[in-house]
Order: sequence, then C-alpha cells, then structure tokens
Amino acid sequence: MALTPRLELRQSQSLVMTPQLQQAIKLLQLSNLELSDFVSEQIEKNPLLEIDDGNGQDANKEAAPVKDETPPNEGGDSETPLPLTETDHALEAHSPGTDASASLDTDYENLYADESRADIQNKKTEDAQESMTMDWSSAGTGGSSNFDSMESTIESTLSSEQSLRDVLLEQLNVSIEGAMDRVIGADIIDNLDEAGYLTCSLESIAERLGTDTEQIEEVLHKMQSFEPAGVCARDLAECLKLQLMERNRYDPAIACLLNNLDLLAKHDMTALREACQVDDEDMAEMIQEIRDLDPKPGLAHSSEITQPVVPDVFVKSDNEGGWRIELNSDTLPKVLLNERYYSEVSASANSKDEKAYLNECFNNANWLVKSLDQRAKTILKVATELVKQQDSFLVHGIQHLRPLNLKTIADAISMHESTVSRVTANKYIATPRGLFELKYFFTSAIASTSGGEAHSAEAVRHRIKELIDEESPSKILSDDRIVELLKDAGIDIARRTVAKYREAMHIPSSVQRRRLKKQPA
Repeated sequence: MALTPRLELRQSQSLVMTPQLQQAIKLLQLSNLELSDFVSEQIEKNPLLEIDDGNGQDANKEAAPVKDETPPNEGGDSETPLPLTETDHALEAHSPGTDASASLDTDYENLYADESRADIQNKKTEDAQESMTMDWSSAGTGGSSNFDSMESTIESTLSSEQSLRDVLLEQLNVSIEGAMDRVIGADIIDNLDEAGYLTCSLESIAERLGTDTEQIEEVLHKMQSFEPAGVCARDLAECLKLQLMERNRYDPAIACLLNNLDLLAKHDMTALREACQVDDEDMAEMIQEIRDLDPKPGLAHSSEITQPVVPDVFVKSDNEGGWRIELNSDTLPKVLLNERYYSEVSASANSKDEKAYLNECFNNANWLVKSLDQRAKTILKVATELVKQQDSFLVHGIQHLRPLNLKTIADAISMHESTVSRVTANKYIATPRGLFELKYFFTSAIASTSGGEAHSAEAVRHRIKELIDEESPSKILSDDRIVELLKDAGIDIARRTVAKYREAMHIPSSVQRRRLKKQPA
C-alpha cells in the first residue's frame, strides 16, 4: 500500500438544510405570540414586507401579485393564500413511503417548489393616517404646534405598578441608615425570588460582602418587618410566623404548629393535637388562621403579565352532523410583499451591491410569505385529522378519548412524525368540549380486560378521579380497590399505575383522604 497523497472522487448523499428550510421548520413550532414577534422583527429588517391592515382601497390597482421564483410542476393550479373551511382544496397531497429525511424535505422544500404563483396582492394604502396635532393658537399661545416644548405628555401621566424590588428599596432607604447596612439590604433584596423568599444563605452574603453573619442577621431582622408582611423569609414557616407576628397572633401553640407543618400537610390531626397540646376546637381555629395567610407575599407586586390562551383552530359542528374546522384568522399574520415598491426601487438601483440587497430582500420576503401560508395549511391538515380520530371524544366526552400517537397522524396525512410534533407544540384548539392543546389528544393506550379496543390513559385518569370524588367518607377507596373497580369496567391496569396517576393529579392517598374527610367542615 503506497503511502503517498492522491486525489479521489467519491459520491455521497446528504441532507442539506438550507436557511429557508430551517426558517420554515422553525415557524412550525412557534406559538401565535412568538410568531407575531418573529414577523414584526422580519418586517423591521425587510423594507419589502408590510402588514396588511385591511385599509387598502384597491389592492388590485396598487400592486401585481407576487411571482414565484421556482418553476411550477405540471398540473399546478393557482390557489388562494389560505382557505379556512375547504380542507380538501387547501391541502396538497404528499408522496408516502419516504424516509425521515426525505419526508421532511418533501413536506417543505419541494412543496414550495410545487406551488404556483401566489395570490398575494399588495394592499398599500395611499392615504396616510392623520397624525394628532394640537392647535396651541386656540389656547392663546399664538404659536404653532410644538411637541418638544410640552412639559408633560400622556405617557408621563400613566401609572405603573411597582415591582417588589422597588417597594423594598424604598423602605430600605427610609428604615436603615448605615451605608454598609444599606449595601447588605440591597444584596438581600437582589437575592429574593418572586415570592419574596431569600434564596441564598447568610454565610454566602457575608462572604461576598466581607462582613460577619451577625450583621447580616441584624439587617435581615429589620427587613422582615417590611411590607408586604412575610417578605424576606427563609422558608415557609418563617414567612407564616412573620405574618402572624404582624397580626399579633403568634403564641406558643401556633409556634408548635408551624414547627410541625409536615404533619399538617399529611392531615395527621391526632399527632398534631398531641404536639401542640390543644383540643379539636383550638386546632381548627389555628388551622383556619394559617389558611388565611399568604404563603407567597411577594407575588402581590409581581409585574408579570398573564397572557390569555388564544386558540389557533376552531372546531364547530355543522348542520350535517359533522365538524367544521377553521383556522383562527386573528392569529395568522397578514404579511404582504410590496412588489410595486420593489419595482420602483430596483429601477433606480445603480450599484451591484444595491441590486443584490434588493434581490435578497425580495427572495426572503417571498419565502416568508410562502412559509406562513404553508404553516397555516399544515396546522389545518393536522387539526383535521385529529378531529377525525377523536370524533367520539367530541361527541360523547372524555370517557371516549382514544389512545393516539404521532405516527398514526403522520401516516394518515403522509408527513413525518417530527413535523406533526412541531405542529402540535404550543397550538390550541377550541372545541365544543373546551379549549385544549393539540398535544392533549395524544395519550398512551391501556389494555382492555376483554381484549377489545384499548383505553386512553387520559380517560382512565378521569375515571380514577371520578371514583375518588364519589367515594363515601366512611368508605375510602384504596388503590387496590380502585384497580378492582377499573377491571370490572374492562380496564386492565396495575396498582402502581393507579398510584402514579393519582399522584400526578395531586390526589392524596387513602390514609390522608380518610383523615381529611373526618375533619369538621
């Protein structure tokens, strides 16, 4: 064998993920809020993109439709950007029998090449919105409008909630005088979580600031009197203690109760009464006082905004006894490619760099519009098949939810499992049974005792909850008894599975439920 350098030619096949294909795949798994942010970012970067706000007077006169750069296949017909109800016409057929890599490529890259000229029209508005002006001459100023001279604006009058950190810093500057103590207090505030608990040890603060723990303890003790009551606590017991002290309700009996919160969590009232040396009436009063306290006082100043869940797909019953599946048009970004502006600017471009930049913007904008259109079609296609598979659930309820996996849906619509997984992530569907995440309909199967059709794990969990809710206080169901009842109903399930489902639903054990239901109301 000669050990000399030489040239060799080899052929190999590999899947190359183009940036456009990576973008299309990324768009699939974005939620509607994330997609809106992404599109806004692209509009800022690309001057050829604009939002269709519906104010265009005559889009047909303003701009010509976007031209597809790729040649259409035979039989390619023009189609509207997104039919919402006619699913058969909105979805294209895919070639089955491909492997994972080829299927992924077929679903997106080749599918875009098969699309004909997109029917996307520019709705650029000629009439600009009138800006609000202020006529200062009518106010007796004798001058013209000048916003720069305004001392106050509308924004300056808006109020905003203070964060927990701001509230504590204000109290720190008023209550603590020493410079070093204020530094310690600021460090403590920076180490509080959103609930108001101290997340690090006093030793670590002392080591970081180069002081002793006694001084840290002294500052912390002062700060534990700040509002809201219970803030700067190191654990739940201390948080409750601070609130009880603020209400002047902290006594030896309730101090013993706070030292035995584990017994309270287990609902072991007998052991708890013996530890606190109180009778049933006093114990009930102390427990009620504990329940009236706030275990997370810092959340009262939380600035986090809760975003409501907006469905991506609507399912409604039609007059023929079937289901009508529609995309939520409010969650679909209405993005247009301004081809007229592109034509005007490209005609005046002189340098090679300018033309290259415009061509890149045009191609990126064209691809983004197609990617959004294909994303909507894919969501509609998956949602349609899900409704078809879970028809019994929509008609009869959760007891008839079928076991389902990604492969079943992927095979039915000739797509790869990874594509279905991305489509069902962070997407919600509004049905007559309620609002669900698309992934809710994918559950594992539990065998039937009679050898018939398997049961959905979610339906079994619902049945376990029903049995426990209906149990009598004098006859609490053990996990073994629940197994027997389920097997009588045709569900073959193990005891450890019942325990796992019960714990996942945060349902106490039979012993804890017996103690809890024996307590006076």
